[in-house]
Amino acid sequence: MTLPHKLAIIDDDRDHAAYLAEHLGQRGVEVMVFHDSDEFLTSPQAFEFEFYVIDLMLPGIDGVDLIRLVRRRGNAGIVVVSGRMDADVFDSVMRNGADMHLMKPVRMEQVALAIEAVQRRIEAGRAQAGAWRLDRKARQLIAPEGTRIDLSDNNLAVIECFVDAQGETVTHGMLCERLGRDPAQEADNLLHAAIYRLRRRIERATPASVPLQVEPRVGYAFRGTLTAV
Repeated sequence: MTLPHKLAIIDDDRDHAAYLAEHLGQRGVEVMVFHDSDEFLTSPQAFEFEFYVIDLMLPGIDGVDLIRLVRRRGNAGIVVVSGRMDADVFDSVMRNGADMHLMKPVRMEQVALAIEAVQRRIEAGRAQAGAWRLDRKARQLIAPEGTRIDLSDNNLAVIECFVDAQGETVTHGMLCERLGRDPAQEADNLLHAAIYRLRRRIERATPASVPLQVEPRVGYAFRGTLTAV
C-alpha cells in the first residue's frame, strides 16, 4: 500500500481514533492522535504531518475551519471521516480543501484505502513536479515518486548543505565545514568520494534522475527542487 509516513488523526471519538491508529500503525504509518482541535493546534508538530484524518464535530474549532487552516499551510493529504449528516457537508469540506469524505460508521480498511488513493495522487503530482524532500526526523531523502532513502551522517550533512543553498552552488569550503573537516587540508578527491557515495545510494534506491551536478573548481549543486520537512 502507498501510505504516508507520518499522519495525524483529529477525532474526539477515542475508540474510533485508537482503532484507526492501531490499524495504520500495523502498516508502518507513524500516527499521532489529537482528541480536539485545540489540542492539535497547540502542538508544535501541528503542521508537520504528511496527512490528516479529520472529524468534523470537534470540541474547539469546527472541523471545516480546521481543514481550511491545514490547507493554507501546505499540500498535505486530508481525508474527512465523520458522522455529520448536514445536507451541504460534502460541498463544504471539499471546497475548503479536503481530498475525500467518508461517512461514519466506516471500516478501518476503507479509511486506509481512501488514504492510499489520496497519497497516490499526491506522490504522482510530486513526481511530475520533480520535487525532492528531506525528512530530517527520519533521516531520509524522499524521491519525487515517494521512495525513501536512508541517509548516513555524511549523506545527511551533504543534503542539508543543498537544502540551505536552495539551488545555488555549494562550495568545497561549505561542504568541508558541514562535514567537520578543515578546508585547507581536505583533498578534493575525498569530497568527490562523499558526493559519489551519496549519488550511488540514491541511484540504487530510485529510478529518478539524480540532479547532482559538479561545478568544476568550485563545488556541487542540486539542480532539482529540494525542501526539508
